Amino acid sequence: MPKILLIRAKDPARGICAPNGGNSQKWRFLVIKDPEIKQAVQGWYKKAFDEVIGPRYLNSEPPPGVTKERYLRQHSAVAYLTDHFHEAPVWIVACLVDGPNPNRAAGSSIYPAVQNVVLATRALGLGTTLRTRHLLYERETEAALGLPPGVHSYAIVPIGYPLGKFGPVGRGPLKEIVYQDHWGSPYQGL
Repeated sequence: MPKILLIRAKDPARGICAPNGGNSQKWRFLVIKDPEIKQAVQGWYKKAFDEVIGPRYLNSEPPPGVTKERYLRQHSAVAYLTDHFHEAPVWIVACLVDGPNPNRAAGSSIYPAVQNVVLATRALGLGTTLRTRHLLYERETEAALGLPPGVHSYAIVPIGYPLGKFGPVGRGPLKEIVYQDHWGSPYQGL
């Protein structure tokens, strides 16, 4: 992968200029190219798929706006990514320096930056996706990544050239997912 594409994908104007809690800027981005590190993490990533994610896909109904056939194609793509996760030329691991006991709200300080990186990467014609599955084996994967105490990974963004076309994804109608005043009460403005 040309270095210039990676630089553009993680350019500060696209990634780290995102909002974050208290403007604390405790984010750090670890760029992984080392095949041994990627293979070590991929082992845990695959274990999480085999034990949790794979069965969930096979036993779940499709989400709103997605046919069963398309959902099963997505499952096949997820399975393929699982087996080939370590082959992506570059990973960007989004981390926070958040101490020994991070809380659920901490992600609000990293995920906007991750989304900026994903959008910039896709705009360059590269394939990527936000992955958090490694967190099912957080201690093991963070050890494999060599993260120091008090630093936690929140996402892995694999970057490479897509195998095929990628584009808009199916979403359910807003009237089924936007509520007004009470859970389940459709929003009247739609």
